[in-house]
Amino acid sequence: MKIQALDLKRQIAPIRQELDAAIKEVIDNTSFVLGQGLVRFEESVVKYSGAKYAAGVSNGTDAIVLALLALGIEPGDGVICPTFTYYATAGAVASIGARPVFADIDADTYNISLESVERILSRKSRLKIKAIIPVHLYGQCADIGGILKLAAKFKLKVIEDTAQAFGAEYKGKKAGTLGDCGTVSFYPGKNLGAFGDAGLILTNNKAVAERLNILRNQGNSDKYYHLVLGRNNRLDTIQAAVLDVKLKYLDGWNKKRQEIAQYYNENLSGLGIKTPFVPDYTNHIYHQYTLRAPVSNKGFVEYLQEKGIDSRVFYPVPLHLQKCFKYLGYKAGDFPESESAAKQIFTLPIYPEMTREEKDYIIEQVRNRSVNG
Repeated sequence: MKIQALDLKRQIAPIRQELDAAIKEVIDNTSFVLGQGLVRFEESVVKYSGAKYAAGVSNGTDAIVLALLALGIEPGDGVICPTFTYYATAGAVASIGARPVFADIDADTYNISLESVERILSRKSRLKIKAIIPVHLYGQCADIGGILKLAAKFKLKVIEDTAQAFGAEYKGKKAGTLGDCGTVSFYPGKNLGAFGDAGLILTNNKAVAERLNILRNQGNSDKYYHLVLGRNNRLDTIQAAVLDVKLKYLDGWNKKRQEIAQYYNENLSGLGIKTPFVPDYTNHIYHQYTLRAPVSNKGFVEYLQEKGIDSRVFYPVPLHLQKCFKYLGYKAGDFPESESAAKQIFTLPIYPEMTREEKDYIIEQVRNRSVNG
């Protein structure tokens, strides 16, 4: 049996006519850039999320860049982010000349550690730390309430990296709506995915929303009159139209992911591998379903792949050990929880359209590997 990490063909098939009609409308009216379809999608997101404003942008990485710029982060400013996350979080910071300041993660949730952040903020540093980017990793929220308290104490801007958790909630409020900005990726493999690159920024601040709209559109509000040094980071109307169709199904898809995760949890208990821990302040929408091996993930991943199961490691090398961030001066051992997680975590396929047969086969193979070694 071959089981992919995600099967988009199964997702698309039942709603293909809706998607085709939405794309056709954009083609027929030829409003491909900043068209009505984008406005409609942004309005849908505002209604769905509870945020006051939404700005569609080119991708999730550019969403972080634009949020940083709109919040006044400048070259040389320090921005705290977890070292155990995808490159884009810190890459966006570095791309505008700001300096990533890495923090360790919580051993149970794999989200940014409040204790690690507080240690960074409490020590004397030559860095001007101006912002923090908590990442809502794998589909559940970081302790954003704790982050906001620290941000208020140290006068920091907060950008929620919601790339993997759009639709998740922190104490009943949607992820991405609690900080100064929330950034979203709609890369095709996300729980809500476009048909190419796409992103979004949420904010409750009118002035920030206005700056975002100018920054994403070459620095102008009126054509040929450029107010600031802007960027070309607009969300294509076709992608917005696709996302507007799919948004209606997101909560249902996330519920099915939760049901699959619960089925995994029930059938993988007692094997000496750690199933996902979900604190009571958040729910989990399982962009990734992660297990943690007692010693090393390598044997599990190789075994499962041999059995046709698309198991992966997110992420095998923490950012502070990546070659591109060598200039920051970190070394092995600086963030032990992140380094340990990188060696032990592995994923199982999880998507709403999985069959019972596929789930049972995956469970059987994980149990076999756990019992027989």
